[in-house]
Amino acid sequence: MGHRTIRNHRLTALAALAALATLLLPAQAQAWGFYAHTVTADIALENVRPDTRAKIARLLKASPMLGTPDCALDTLQDAAVWPDCLRGQYWRWGYTFAWHYQTEPVTEDYDARKNCSGLNCVSAQIERNERILADESLPDNVRVEALAFLVHFIGDIHMPLHSGDLDDRGGNDRKADYGIVPGLNLHWIWDGPLAERAISGDPPIARRYSAAERAELAGGHAADWGRESWEIARSFVYPETFGCDPCEGELPRETALSQELIVRSAPIARRRVLQAGLRMAEYLDRAFEPGPLPEPEAN
Repeated sequence: MGHRTIRNHRLTALAALAALATLLLPAQAQAWGFYAHTVTADIALENVRPDTRAKIARLLKASPMLGTPDCALDTLQDAAVWPDCLRGQYWRWGYTFAWHYQTEPVTEDYDARKNCSGLNCVSAQIERNERILADESLPDNVRVEALAFLVHFIGDIHMPLHSGDLDDRGGNDRKADYGIVPGLNLHWIWDGPLAERAISGDPPIARRYSAAERAELAGGHAADWGRESWEIARSFVYPETFGCDPCEGELPRETALSQELIVRSAPIARRRVLQAGLRMAEYLDRAFEPGPLPEPEAN
């Protein structure tokens, strides 16, 4: 069997798996799938302080107290996907599902407080769970739950379509083909196959980064990261996908990403995964420092 035939068989199999995965996913956001979320945790572990890594491992020993035997929580990689696993238990965890996103119209000015009543948005939950994690007076089961929500939501907020929206639930309602793979939607393309392509292969993305690299890529707070994602959705995802300014009128509900657009999109997706991992490391180092976090500034 020739190399081209083998490659075609692999592409056909990947297309079938992608379509099946899409059918199995809940309708609302499942950011970055399993692989990209675990890679953000890999990046964070490479870049946290050694004492932070040890404290994470100790705290994770409390995970059985959460009573989620069907959702593993033994490693930071598990923690990065644990909140998505909970979506199979709506009766118990449904109140957390709105915490994964904060979609704001790309046709309006960005407002970090919009769509966040009662802290029910991803930016507020990042800051809330970091404070819970940092509070050593709280029991370990409370803090390990906060650890998992924190690392997952830092991943979520860096996916552009968890912030940018055009009356389509962050692209969930717009059918889209991914190259030769049919039947996906715009949100899932950025969640799954595009992110996976962007962070696979060489050079490896999970490594120790220099202080200069971290200074260039990391920093900021959740509201800043949400604005960055919204801007990418506004200036790149929607106009490049549909070939027109989203402010100019109604966009079609179906589209396709060409191979050329996939190639241009991949570096953007890779940078967002990398930023998520490095910023996660910063938040974890700060949360595990002795003493409480400084009080937040009054708005």
